[in-house]
Amino acid sequence: MSTHDISLTVNGTEEALTVESRTLLVHALRDDLGYTAPNVGCESGKCGACTVEVDGDTVKSCTVLAVQADGSDVTTAAGLADDGLDPVQEAFHDEHGLQCGYCTPGMLATTHQLLAENPDPSRTEIRKALKGNVCRCTGYGNIVDAVETAAERLRDADGEAEPADGTADGSTASDDEPDERTDRPRAEAED
Repeated sequence: MSTHDISLTVNGTEEALTVESRTLLVHALRDDLGYTAPNVGCESGKCGACTVEVDGDTVKSCTVLAVQADGSDVTTAAGLADDGLDPVQEAFHDEHGLQCGYCTPGMLATTHQLLAENPDPSRTEIRKALKGNVCRCTGYGNIVDAVETAAERLRDADGEAEPADGTADGSTASDDEPDERTDRPRAEAED
């Protein structure tokens, strides 16, 4: 089997390694470099547990050869924050958006990408974005709540807080209208 010398920047750290031609990026990250954030689930691109960012785009690292990532900037869930938790990780913790945690690294990477592209996604948009990430433990409710919380915190940090009346566009909302975050009547959702 032929080998290749490659270099990657993983979570801000330059890494050099020798890999076989057939080595998948997920195995290079985990087995060769010792990063534990991408998990190996299905090894067929269906579960999303191995999702990482490569040059700013999310990829399922079990579908990418390590040699294809040569020279790339790779960010795992562990690299989302320099110190402590980033707002996405914090929201998943606060909203109990995990159970066993196996899918969480992929969920975090996917959420990070979603919120970079759409800072105010609807629940439907969140569910659509997470469609390629399988969680066998939860009903996704807490995960969707976590993404909404992360989006809100990121908007607040960027100075895009919601108006004082609680509506995103500043219009007056009736207490009888459903709150799009919870699908419950607004008066009940605000209790």
